[in-house]
Amino acid sequence: MINAKFIYREEELEEILVTGHANYKKHGEDIVCAAVSAATLVTANAIEHLRLSHKIDLVVNDGYFKLAQKELDSTVQGLMENLRYTLIDLEKQYPKYIKNQKEG
Repeated sequence: MINAKFIYREEELEEILVTGHANYKKHGEDIVCAAVSAATLVTANAIEHLRLSHKIDLVVNDGYFKLAQKELDSTVQGLMENLRYTLIDLEKQYPKYIKNQKEG
């Protein structure tokens, strides 16, 4: 199962942590993992493309994605909220394979 945690501080989304594998299908055919991977990487790439990488900490490994704001930025905040909405929509479609949790 994929677990996504959205960590808030004072109503600002400060960090997103996504871990695990969906195990919807075998490796290479897992559309749930592919969708989550695409959503997280699009977010990270958008931040980099907008030259805002200095405002975040980012760790991407197999089955692990962590995006945290070092300093609050409205554009980064918007991209992180968009990722949250995307993962919530995916959870609605695949509730056995994705679990989202809000903290703070």
